[in-house]
Amino acid sequence: MIDYALEEAGTDATLAVITLNSPGKLNALNEQALRDLDAAYARAEADGVRALLLRGEGRAFCAGRDISEVDPRSDDVRGYLDGLLTPLLRRMAEFPAPTFAAAQGASLGVGLGLLIATDVVYVSADAKIGSPFAALGATLDSGGHALFFDRLGTHRTLDLIYSGQLMSGEEAVRSGLFSRALPPEDLQAVAHGAATTAASGPTRAFLESKRLVARLRDPRVGFWEALERENRAQAELCDTDDYREGFAAFQAKRKPTFRGR
Repeated sequence: MIDYALEEAGTDATLAVITLNSPGKLNALNEQALRDLDAAYARAEADGVRALLLRGEGRAFCAGRDISEVDPRSDDVRGYLDGLLTPLLRRMAEFPAPTFAAAQGASLGVGLGLLIATDVVYVSADAKIGSPFAALGATLDSGGHALFFDRLGTHRTLDLIYSGQLMSGEEAVRSGLFSRALPPEDLQAVAHGAATTAASGPTRAFLESKRLVARLRDPRVGFWEALERENRAQAELCDTDDYREGFAAFQAKRKPTFRGR
């Protein structure tokens, strides 16, 4: 479930608050939830908000894609990634106002992508960030390769991917991944306060800075090209035995047995 709310943030200033509200599933997102999230961003743009805050209800920000009922034998991975996820991430990244995210607990897979596509990201010090895909026979997606390589370098990136180990929010911020790590009890209030302040600030100037930073980032890193290559790799992996075994093990709540094929 995606919740949408408008708040007054000063004279002629409105803040949109979008909440991932499926705490029982750690805010994992199925295809309909991605469509609803895209619609929420479109609504916020139509409402002319001057800042936006994205948050997750409960113990986690977003544990990634909801694969509880996905059959890897028939899963249209390319359609999911190219048709739903990448357009959403582009809409988020190009949103015409400052955007903020508050991330606690698990921020994995699609959840990581949502953070990458947000301007300013505050995380709880004990948040969990990384690439858990080793347990699924899949590869990191949602732009994670580009972010990790740019900030962490080759060795740390591949270490995280091979091991499946997760970084704490504090470590992620020390490594330059996100904006600020905060005590869990302060996260929501600080992020909300920062978004409210930005909404009542010189948002046209902020938007120019956002565009300038994007122009500096994209040609150098090749973010969207990297994301496209991730999408292709993920679609190819869905035909492998290990991918099917990873999904089956997840759904059966057992440890997977991979055979490297």
